[in-house]
Amino acid sequence: MSRRYDSRTTIFSPEGRLYQVEYAMEAIGNAGSAIGILAKDGVVLIGEKKVTSKLLQTSTSAEKMYKIDDYVACAVAGIMSDANILINTARVQAQRYTFMYQEPMPVEQLVQSLCDTKQGYTQFGGLRPFGVSFLFAGWDKNHGFQLYMSDPSGNYSGWKAAAVGANNQAAQSILKQDYKEDASREEVVELALKVLSKTMDSTSLTSEKLELAEVFLTPSGSVKYHVHSPDSLTKLLVKHGVTQPAAETS
Repeated sequence: MSRRYDSRTTIFSPEGRLYQVEYAMEAIGNAGSAIGILAKDGVVLIGEKKVTSKLLQTSTSAEKMYKIDDYVACAVAGIMSDANILINTARVQAQRYTFMYQEPMPVEQLVQSLCDTKQGYTQFGGLRPFGVSFLFAGWDKNHGFQLYMSDPSGNYSGWKAAAVGANNQAAQSILKQDYKEDASREEVVELALKVLSKTMDSTSLTSEKLELAEVFLTPSGSVKYHVHSPDSLTKLLVKHGVTQPAAETS
């Protein structure tokens, strides 16, 4: 039945559905998962890397985590070429606001302006929706630490813990059970690693298969975005019992 209505992004089916937008969401369901969790002293983002070839230069290639401005970053699930366009758009919007008003753009305003761009691609012929979902983590003076999730339709919503990408339903149900309101950043990192280890398709979790980033306030009061190195990730995985320490070679 859908065949009559899915050739255009602008045609509603009799049930009121836009099939092209739903297909874009389906593409995200096959991408590496990304999880965001809000802590009382920061926001933690973790993502599963699908490209894990030993030929890949890991020190320079970020697959899941991107910095938009000094105070906001995002994790990505979906088609990376689509994500790059939207991330560049968000960076430009954030800088324009800072240039005009001499202060950082509120996180929700930045997310909303980017979702307005996404929504336009569901409304006009000759365009297809962006096949990418974002988890935005940021801090502003109005609402403190915030976590937002957005999808190809242009909808966005604020979350305390959210998952997008492959196995997101399973991840979401574990987060619903185990999330605590006043958890510290360290506890949230442990929860994020636990959720990813239980929902990832691969059997063992290693530092090559994931990216972990945090947004938090430094003692001086400035916002810091920190991406963990592979060595730091390995230590965290061993510390929280998610993986076994490597055997020492004599």
